Amino acid sequence: MLQLYRNDLFLKSDLLDQEIYMHIDNLSRSMNKSFLKVTLCYAFLSRLKYKEYLEKLGVNFYKFDYTNLSKIKKEFSKAEFDFLLDHNLYPIAINENRVDLITADPSDDISITKFKEYFSLEVNTIHIAEDLDIIKAIHMTYGDEILHKAVFQLYERDNKSSALETFTFRQVVVLGLLGVVFLLLLFVYPITSIIGLNLLINIFLLFAIGFKFLLTVVGAKSETVQKIAKAELGNLEDEELPYYTIQLPVFKESEVIYKLASNLQNLDYPKHKLDVKLLIESDDEVTFDAVKNLKFPCIFDPVIIPYAQPKTKPKACNYGLHFSKGKYLTIYDAEDIPDSDQLKMVHTLFSKLPEEYIVIQCALNYFNKTENFLTRMFTLEYSYWFDYMLPGLDGLGVPIPLGGTSNHFKFDKLIELGGWDGFNVTEDADLGIRAYAKGYKVTVLNSTTYEEANNAFYNWIRQRSRWIKGYMQTYLVHMRNPAKLYREVGWSGFWGFQFFIGGTFFTFLSYPVLLLLFLFYIFITLDISTSITGSFNIEVINFFKLVFPDWIIILSVFNFMAGNLLMIYINMIAVFRRKSYSLILYALTNPVYWLMHSISAYKGLFQLISKPFYWEKTNHGLTKDHNPDAE
Repeated sequence: MLQLYRNDLFLKSDLLDQEIYMHIDNLSRSMNKSFLKVTLCYAFLSRLKYKEYLEKLGVNFYKFDYTNLSKIKKEFSKAEFDFLLDHNLYPIAINENRVDLITADPSDDISITKFKEYFSLEVNTIHIAEDLDIIKAIHMTYGDEILHKAVFQLYERDNKSSALETFTFRQVVVLGLLGVVFLLLLFVYPITSIIGLNLLINIFLLFAIGFKFLLTVVGAKSETVQKIAKAELGNLEDEELPYYTIQLPVFKESEVIYKLASNLQNLDYPKHKLDVKLLIESDDEVTFDAVKNLKFPCIFDPVIIPYAQPKTKPKACNYGLHFSKGKYLTIYDAEDIPDSDQLKMVHTLFSKLPEEYIVIQCALNYFNKTENFLTRMFTLEYSYWFDYMLPGLDGLGVPIPLGGTSNHFKFDKLIELGGWDGFNVTEDADLGIRAYAKGYKVTVLNSTTYEEANNAFYNWIRQRSRWIKGYMQTYLVHMRNPAKLYREVGWSGFWGFQFFIGGTFFTFLSYPVLLLLFLFYIFITLDISTSITGSFNIEVINFFKLVFPDWIIILSVFNFMAGNLLMIYINMIAVFRRKSYSLILYALTNPVYWLMHSISAYKGLFQLISKPFYWEKTNHGLTKDHNPDAE
């Protein structure tokens, strides 16, 4: 081993100057973390620069065999796990009382001495490895129990709240009985049964459309968007601010890692009060290597998640919970650009709100909104969703389905709720419903996080099909016991859930049918059939008129037209709060955008049956536009 004193390694090498060195040393003592851990995870030195310096000194880095890792103890506590992570140490058992020790810092005698005292072990040989390799080895060796909790904790605590079982036995029986009854009615009263089914579908759609209109009206005039003035933030002292955990789940995100590191540096929050967890899957070598080779300092602590199915974002976030320490916790996606003062705004708002408010949802919007048709439509959609729909839900006292990012939790309440459902692919919406059912409240804040809108058609379909599939999962989970849901969320919450969660995917599934009925109605109304009688069977038209009488057709066409006109109107007014006036005419293309949703909905429905937990990966870093203020 290369023996170096710490000041020789970090000061005489010019890796750090004297003032920064002393600051890190103080942080290291107060946080009870190794000097190197603080240096690399709090943006004082880049991993690449540190590695290159050690290579110049002739250090040969230890190479782990991740398929052959051994524990030094059969029973390993969480405190022991944390000790190894906080001090960048990995022990290899030699015999009962001796180990070989792998460290990332050849000058760190303090951590090695602490290790000997903590574990009552003697150290035989000391090896040097990169800190990320050590972190990965620790998690893969000792993370099994925590990984099991990340996947199954909610199911084992309350299996009725987990999407592990897509359809319960009771749901299968009920659906089966309804199918049998409908087939019998269809056999005995075929025309009446088809008309009755159409009537039920159209009535539900009519209520769903009306409910969205009500949300728009309430959201447009609602003052439930919590306002925090900039002046209120000026009185906050750094030492009074609480620790704040930021989870950053990534998977094959090497394209945006550099941007992510830069965005985190722009947050207006004391660096030493941030607990930033970069959640990396153990088999994601692309992102793992990108983090290793970052050329500038970064403010995140990598957490390597051992391999397990399902490979979902909620599972990764649940695993990260066990290593988080903030009073509050939020999630950002890799490409997110939050308002720089967002964390301070959330802290200020939480201090004002009653105790039952445990989640604050910030608005999401897009920085590449004018890139192409898809990004413009996505921006219109998010503008009305976060600026009108969510405030409308809040104003009506209806459970708010959370967005996938920039939702800020009271950490202890998140743990109380059991974290996220690792089997639900729209885990955020599900968690919002569960929080409301427990008597807690969610509100929205006038702060925005800018994301990258999908600019590629198939990538958009993949993302949207996952979202809609997750809404289907969430609906099935919470409708396992409708009476219980009604008791928990009340009258408005129950029907709001039906028309918002259920109505969303049901509308997209019904839309192509309504479109076909509309086109066929136009076809027969204009007597086009009379000119092509020779090639078109008139009996088909007569049968169509029999099973779809005029009043049903009128109701269907009304739903089709009202739904489209409402969404065009909502999209048009959505631009005003964001002053994105150049997008207003794109609202007219909403019928096409809805048809794209229908494609995604049927894809999601197929996957709900064939592979319900499959996480459709959304590729990021495709845009060339990185300006949040672009018009």
